[in-house]
Amino acid sequence: MLTVNTTRPAGPAGRITRVETLMLGTAWRDFGYVRVHTDEGLSGIGEITHPYRGQEVCALTESLARRHLIGADPFDIEEVWLRLYQGDFLRGGDMGGIALSGLDQAMYDLMGKALGVPAYRLTGGACRDRVRVYANGWYNGERDPEVFAAKARAIVGKGLTALKFDPFGPGLHELERAELRRSVDLVAAVREAIGPDVDLFIEGHARFAMPTASRLLRELEPYDIGWFEEPLPWTHIERYAELRRRAPFPISGGEHFHNRYEYKQLFATEAVDIVQPDLSMAGGFTEVRKIAAIADTHGMLVAPHNSNSPLCTTVSVHAALGIPNFKILETFDALLEDHVFQALKGTLPLAADGHIDLPTAPGLGVELVDEVFEEHPPSHRFWNMFAEGWEKRNRT
Repeated sequence: MLTVNTTRPAGPAGRITRVETLMLGTAWRDFGYVRVHTDEGLSGIGEITHPYRGQEVCALTESLARRHLIGADPFDIEEVWLRLYQGDFLRGGDMGGIALSGLDQAMYDLMGKALGVPAYRLTGGACRDRVRVYANGWYNGERDPEVFAAKARAIVGKGLTALKFDPFGPGLHELERAELRRSVDLVAAVREAIGPDVDLFIEGHARFAMPTASRLLRELEPYDIGWFEEPLPWTHIERYAELRRRAPFPISGGEHFHNRYEYKQLFATEAVDIVQPDLSMAGGFTEVRKIAAIADTHGMLVAPHNSNSPLCTTVSVHAALGIPNFKILETFDALLEDHVFQALKGTLPLAADGHIDLPTAPGLGVELVDEVFEEHPPSHRFWNMFAEGWEKRNRT
């Protein structure tokens, strides 16, 4: 096992001695976590959820730690990040980005615990008192306007002031005429159900060809949407700016990029109005702060992507508090089983008005409860987007 060789004295968190990973099964996906221990008796955690390659990311996270973290000081965060990224020749990509993100989160958890302060105090402090969130994952089952309208009313009834959904069914590149009409009818029904004062965001999942995406701009205009997310594949990033110029509403995207280097072309082409880095994919606190700062130089807002567990929600709240150009945060938390919250003791709760309040506990304020993990092992399920009926998103 390699150790970091330095004569610098260690900070108050001590030096890293051990790293372990855990996975938790749910009806939706397996959630992954990393826990980092130091010789001062502290432990810090981070989220390393991958929707399809959870075991592989856990293995990569542990091997990264053996090569670059044992003996390191969590307070040397820029060096830690560089060792993990440059020293392992990660060069981006989903697995490396997720592993690096979770380890970075754990460093801030350790630093906050060592100093007795919430992690946000170390990531820019607070620009605001609360963080506004929007709901995703509330829609599944039959794609019927009345069904979606009822579900939208129910989620707004929980106090949410914004929600997002993908109305487009199984379409890829193009939409059949019947599917186009059904998709627009779903948007119309949801907008009518939630009224004019709730923000409505539309997800494209990066799958339409330019003619279809352009048509959808016209079709969606009457429904006062807050943004159209990833209407085009990122293999066609050079066309985003063209589509953006035609759009009567903001275009958003960026969840697929894993560090500032992958974001370079998005910024260079002015592809979007709103960037959506994920705290558990885009390099953790250390990198997302840099991405947000670059976005600010382009006049772009930041709406972090978060299709992960309540730990990533908590991490994202800490980060969002210190991002001046922050807009809103995604969350799936309202749709998860009770055992997820039992496994993640101390995650930040959603207030009754669609916001999450200022954290007060040291670090991230969350501990992993091993007994619950043992009771709910990973299921290894995934959504096959080429299987008939996948668009119903049934959690079975």
